[in-house]
Amino acid sequence: MGLKNLKTNPWWRFFSNKYTIITILFAIWILFLDGSAWTTSHRQINKDLAEKQENADFYRKGIARDKAKIAALQDSAGLEKFARERYLMKRDNEEVFIIQHPDSVKTKSNE
Repeated sequence: MGLKNLKTNPWWRFFSNKYTIITILFAIWILFLDGSAWTTSHRQINKDLAEKQENADFYRKGIARDKAKIAALQDSAGLEKFARERYLMKRDNEEVFIIQHPDSVKTKSNE
């Protein structure tokens, strides 16, 4: 096998073509070496997708929680309970006592 036989081989002729070499080098550059390369961009896209799915799950849980609160506020008993707890509202003929636990009161030592 000499150099003469190598030059007549069809594979050698195909891969020694300057256009083939340039195309292969360009493909390697684009796929692996470029700043927006195929491998690194897919890794970043998958990371962003996972983050967005976590955000979507968080907001779906919040929506479900808010829907449950809205459903509880649809009847008058739930609405009255919310107003009494949240805004310290009372009826005309009653008094409201606020009980604060020592660990929930802000003092200078725990601020």
